[in-house]
Amino acid sequence: MSSSVNIITLTIDEKQVGARENQTILEVARENGVEIPTMCELKGLTPSGGCRMCVVEVAGIPKLLPACMTTVSEGMVVTTNSERLKKLRKNILELFFSERNHICAVCASNGFCELQLMAQKVEMSHVHYPYLYPHCEVDASHNRFVLDHNRCILCTRCVRVCDEIEGSHTLDIKGRGIEAQVITDMDQPWGDSETCTLCGKCVHVCPTGALIERGMAVGEMSKRKQLLPYLTQMREVKT
Repeated sequence: MSSSVNIITLTIDEKQVGARENQTILEVARENGVEIPTMCELKGLTPSGGCRMCVVEVAGIPKLLPACMTTVSEGMVVTTNSERLKKLRKNILELFFSERNHICAVCASNGFCELQLMAQKVEMSHVHYPYLYPHCEVDASHNRFVLDHNRCILCTRCVRVCDEIEGSHTLDIKGRGIEAQVITDMDQPWGDSETCTLCGKCVHVCPTGALIERGMAVGEMSKRKQLLPYLTQMREVKT
């Protein structure tokens, strides 16, 4: 006997909308044409709530909540684009740019980068924070792919797609804070990995130039993110 899902009513940006009680604020907002910026979220992958770009205001709750991780409730009143949120999102993006070495002019994903596009969307004109200029290595040991830690924003999309979609779990995260970085297997060179299947899914879900395919020119580095909903749907059909 299948359990029924209750339909509830909430308010998003002064507009009443209906939703299923198990949906997130982000899902409901998108269904109703409300755009909430995200960097780590990607349809087809389990949300992680790491980037904090999608935080929203919920009436009666003093702290900001990540829209991708917060389940809707009856009568909830959500604000997605206040001046407070706009300022916060700019600050978050500035921290992304200042933490690593994002030099767009020499990046393989220049013009096809979600971080670059997001900066344009939120009208980020410059970075107020001091750049850290960390010494980040480039792992070019793989015969097909390159991992450039200078461009990584630790969104974990690559880790999740490798685990949840490909089932290899070749990629993971080591360290904490600004010391955190993506690793392959037990922190060995990617070219020495015995678990990598060469599928390339990690490259196509990467929002920046941190993961690229060898031999690709800038104009060829557009990512195929739409493959995930298709692969997820096909797996559900088979099970």
